[in-house]
Amino acid sequence: MDAALDEARAALATADVPVGAVVVDATGDVVGAGRNVREAAGDPTGHAEVVALRAAAAALGSWRLDGCTLVVTLEPCTMCAGAAVLARLERVVFGAFDPKAGAVGSLWDVVRDRRLNHRPEVVSGVRAEESTALLDGFFTGHRGVGQP
Repeated sequence: MDAALDEARAALATADVPVGAVVVDATGDVVGAGRNVREAAGDPTGHAEVVALRAAAAALGSWRLDGCTLVVTLEPCTMCAGAAVLARLERVVFGAFDPKAGAVGSLWDVVRDRRLNHRPEVVSGVRAEESTALLDGFFTGHRGVGQP
């Protein structure tokens, strides 16, 4: 989670929402990293998870990320949860829950949907306080104190 939090902090320099992600292989080595780049790249799919999954697939030479774990600072949305399933990840680990758009238990539970052919293990709430603090600081700065 240290590496994912570092990625999230780096997103602040580009005015993107501070979400960071890494993909680690079965030995614990980081094989892909990413941060939100929607603003920086003008890309609606520029979520930290998608960036990290693309980097891991390129590094491993395969879209199948069997045995790998996605570690992300914020609960994945439907797009990212779906990508985790399709990449055949073994596990998804995340920090803060996202009650507005989370698709790994909060609003939806895409990764554990029994209708799908693959269901990664989920570990939630890992260093959630640090992840939440980054997000709260970002949004307070953008909305101003006391504004909704």
